Amino acid sequence: MALKNDRYTYRVTWSEDDKEYVGLCAEFPSLSWLAKNPEAVLRGIRKLVKEVVRDMQKEGEAVPKPIACREYSGKFMIRVPPQVHRKLAIQAAESGVSLNRLASSKLSQ
Repeated sequence: MALKNDRYTYRVTWSEDDKEYVGLCAEFPSLSWLAKNPEAVLRGIRKLVKEVVRDMQKEGEAVPKPIACREYSGKFMIRVPPQVHRKLAIQAAESGVSLNRLASSKLSQ
């Protein structure tokens, strides 16, 4: 049985090393589940997350908020070497856009 109102971020992918599908949850990066088919792996990782959340709640630990339910400002700071900053500033000027717009465009690709 899955979590009620489960809004966590899951990914199912093939593991060539294990020769099985692996299920992951972004909010719980230490958890994974292996199965022979993608449907079973999704059920498995969701069940595992439910058990971990239940245990965390029982122990009074903070349970991660689902990424989809978090609020984002749209702003974050990134540090780059001065040479990269100069190169990007030149590209932005040559393209006739702000450095912010150029960086945003590159990050969204």
